[in-house]
Amino acid sequence: MDKKLSNKLDSMQTQYQEACRQLTQADAAADQNKYRALCQECARLKRIVEPYQQYKKCLSALEEAEQLMQENDRALKQLAKEERLANLQKMEGLEEEIKQKLSLGEETEHDNLFLEIRAGTGGREAAIFAGDLFAMYSRYAEAQQWPVEIVSLHESESGGFKEIISRITGKKAYAGFRYESGVHRVQRVPETESQGRIHTSAATVAVMPEAQAIDHVDVNGDELKIDTFRASGAGGQHVNKTDSAIRITHLPSGLVVECQEDRSQHRNKTQALALLKAKLLDKKKKEQAAREAAARKTMVGSGDRSQRIRTYNFPQGRVTDHRIGLTLYQLDRIMGGGIESLVAALARQRQLQRLTDHADNTDSS
Repeated sequence: MDKKLSNKLDSMQTQYQEACRQLTQADAAADQNKYRALCQECARLKRIVEPYQQYKKCLSALEEAEQLMQENDRALKQLAKEERLANLQKMEGLEEEIKQKLSLGEETEHDNLFLEIRAGTGGREAAIFAGDLFAMYSRYAEAQQWPVEIVSLHESESGGFKEIISRITGKKAYAGFRYESGVHRVQRVPETESQGRIHTSAATVAVMPEAQAIDHVDVNGDELKIDTFRASGAGGQHVNKTDSAIRITHLPSGLVVECQEDRSQHRNKTQALALLKAKLLDKKKKEQAAREAAARKTMVGSGDRSQRIRTYNFPQGRVTDHRIGLTLYQLDRIMGGGIESLVAALARQRQLQRLTDHADNTDSS
């Protein structure tokens, strides 16, 4: 194993051990936000640290076998040789597993996704091409046994779609689609073209992992400033004598809520906390929606032909992915849903890039 990679893994193992140690502390669950973050960190690191620990055990066994191979006993030497070979093979498999997990990172945790296809420049032909892309992806998903559900669509009067959004579900479905975001360009002769001229049009594709539903928020008591004050307005003499009203300030966000409707300070506090949680939940949902909108905009660009990630050239029967410079003369198969070779090539490139990034980060640490 490369020294840079082993140094990176040693560092991750130390982080994993520290996170596990903190989880065993008596007061670990006192702060639910911190506790949840530690659990997530342990789970994230465990999937890489465990095969690395197995790799190191194999390395130790390999060294012992090589020492035994120096003995004079012929039978013992043969057993040691077999043991050495078995450990080398196992180490090779473990190293590949580790590299794959490092390269995929957290993105493999997503399964379901939303696939959005919109006609770009090119008018009628762009809408028809958007329909062709949806058919291509539907066949690909069907072959992988990933159900496709149409969420919304706007059909074009001349065929195809101005926009179509679908939800695709299934184990590792997102991993199979995650490289498809961007501008797809098509070059072909339209059916209405009498002079046989090739037209170029485009459609945009956005692949968005389905976000986990935000259905609750945790509020840390240390982040709250709670004030009591006398209620105002009608209510008789009681409101003038008792500080029953409650004002709660959520320090991290600056949100302030008040409740003074009840004569009981306890019930007012309960109501105020419920209102605060509702406001924080609404804020989180809006922030998530904003992030998703920004991510979609980044994925698809403006829809201009010049921002292409892939070109489908019908006259020459070829498909070119411009991100990795790969050209395949398999247009019919690809348009029929056979995009596995493109997905695999892009995944390999991504893996190499992630490994390079890890090595660079190790150098700088």
